[in-house]
Amino acid sequence: MENSQENQLGKKIKSLRIKFELSQDESTRKADVPYMTLTKIETGVIKKSSVFVMAKIAKALNITLDDLLK
Repeated sequence: MENSQENQLGKKIKSLRIKFELSQDESTRKADVPYMTLTKIETGVIKKSSVFVMAKIAKALNITLDDLLK
């Protein structure tokens, strides 16, 4: 159950990024996180990312951390 939830987070980030018409490169620059970090989160390779990284990604997507984690 937990793994599917974590995978859902990656899918949600990718879905929001596409919705806002941001490439992975643009997103990583806005979030100030490494490109590989974002791709690994989106694909589920990284199962647990720090709240700090999630907050940076949420900010880059112009949403709150709470909204991202819902």
